[in-house]
Amino acid sequence: MKEAISCGGVVIHKGKVLLLYKNFYDHYHGWVLPKGTVEAGESPEETAIREVEEESGAKAKIIDYIGDTHYNFKASSDEIHKTVKWFLMSADAFYSKPQREEYFEDSGFYKYHEAIFLLKFDNERDILEKAYSLYREHKKKNFDI
Repeated sequence: MKEAISCGGVVIHKGKVLLLYKNFYDHYHGWVLPKGTVEAGESPEETAIREVEEESGAKAKIIDYIGDTHYNFKASSDEIHKTVKWFLMSADAFYSKPQREEYFEDSGFYKYHEAIFLLKFDNERDILEKAYSLYREHKKKNFDI
């Protein structure tokens, strides 16, 4: 089994969560959080910031580390074990523009209860739940997010 590492962000602006809609030749489609593969020499934080901007156009900064998710999938004849490192991030605007080259057709910021319903994968719903709880803790402490 091969190992792969990606990093992503739960981007929140004024209480709303950034989601992307992916449609890969009508075979794989659904709402997801932005994430992508670590490039050589990149830290997890750098990867998360870069991937969020590449996939959604949103400029975001890291607020805190949320945790990891893990899943397995097949690519060609290989079984891949993927670890995704997630970061709570904030944006300074509701701007987003989906990256068409990566099959993202739509993007936007949604209320928490909408986002949790829209997300395609259980592990992303779980990470959103943790992220939003962490976001509320930061807001209570009057951190600038």
